[in-house]
Amino acid sequence: MKYYSTNKEAPIATLEEAVVKGLAPDKGLYMPENIHKLPKAFFDNIENMSFQEIAFEVAKAFFGDDVETSALKDIVYDTLSFDVPAIKVENNIYSLELFHGPTLAFKDVGARFMARLLQYFIKKEGQKSVTVLVATSGDTGSAVANGFLGVDGIHVDVLYPKGKVSKIQESQFTTLGKNITAIEIDGVFDDCQTLVKQAFMDEELNANKKLTSANSINVARFLPQAFYYFYAYAQLKKLNKADNMVVCVPSGNFGNICAGIFAHEMGLPIKRFIAANNANDIFYKYLQSGKYEPKPSKQTLANAMDVGDPSNFARIYDLFGGSHEKITNLISGATYTDNMIKDTMQTCHKETGYILDPHGACGYRALKEGLKDGETGVFLETAHPAKFKEKVDDILNIDINIPSRLAEFMKGKKQSIEMNNSFAEFKEFLQEQ
Repeated sequence: MKYYSTNKEAPIATLEEAVVKGLAPDKGLYMPENIHKLPKAFFDNIENMSFQEIAFEVAKAFFGDDVETSALKDIVYDTLSFDVPAIKVENNIYSLELFHGPTLAFKDVGARFMARLLQYFIKKEGQKSVTVLVATSGDTGSAVANGFLGVDGIHVDVLYPKGKVSKIQESQFTTLGKNITAIEIDGVFDDCQTLVKQAFMDEELNANKKLTSANSINVARFLPQAFYYFYAYAQLKKLNKADNMVVCVPSGNFGNICAGIFAHEMGLPIKRFIAANNANDIFYKYLQSGKYEPKPSKQTLANAMDVGDPSNFARIYDLFGGSHEKITNLISGATYTDNMIKDTMQTCHKETGYILDPHGACGYRALKEGLKDGETGVFLETAHPAKFKEKVDDILNIDINIPSRLAEFMKGKKQSIEMNNSFAEFKEFLQEQ
């Protein structure tokens, strides 16, 4: 399959070119030229298939023209070495727990898939080295760093805003060493993302280094996230609750909900989507007004959603031909303050016993407020609540257990390079690396 840029001014690319480049030369995001509909027989039998079996069928529709079948199967099965269960919270509300992977966050799926796909291309082409640049507001950094840790021929630079990720999240990518370098930027997430984009646009830099991105701007990162939407449907179908399925996605950079929309375009019968925002309500306001007006990000309890200019909005806008009406027909929005997030976490824990993290709380509340009669809601619980232990303990007055995998990260010694948000300084660092 070929890939085009959302800005429509870059040459058509192969999958390999799209994955290795990350961002198109015209600063647009790559999109597949076609979205293949999956056959009725697939959906008729989906509840009897494993997560890996479902994902492999979806992966073939995306990547089957460009990756050998046996290699693609190995990539998918190796990526998905953990479950993504749909857990009942209330009669008509389920939590899709995406935190059972190595770093206990939803981004493990996309990061692990991309690491394996990129390694496949490196080996196939006999390339020597690729530098992966990733900006993180929390979980992306840990998922990418651990997904690529020790992978031959790949070095990862993780850029993160100083003092604006949780200590547990920070420990997951600053203690690894080996082929992972953590760069602590004096700024906010949007500054980190801007530096990454500027690096891709710098001709001198790209003439001397092969750079790619592992943020959700990369097609190999966001497309595999479609896998678990199909699996959520399969689990609800087994319970005879899939007929009017509404999916609520806590949304920051919008890669996750974008993958869900792609799943819908492939034929997955999701009735509608809700994009749940924290105080960074740029998309919510777009839905109301039809005007997209990026703003500097605000720091909130749900820090991984602190994005003031979500990159993947360009993909959603492109997919629907810029039609505000088409977008609002499928997606509604919600926005919550920190106090509302706290209240939601407390109420849910008191009434159901379920422990939400701040991001999942936005998704849960949006369903509580937005579900209609006869609908079943699934919200994405994107990270284990223990990753935000200090906040969760304080809000719920509990002492949440730290899973052993997280505890091991916290024992490591922090290794990071402090840097301001100047591109000149970042460029010089990359050139000398």
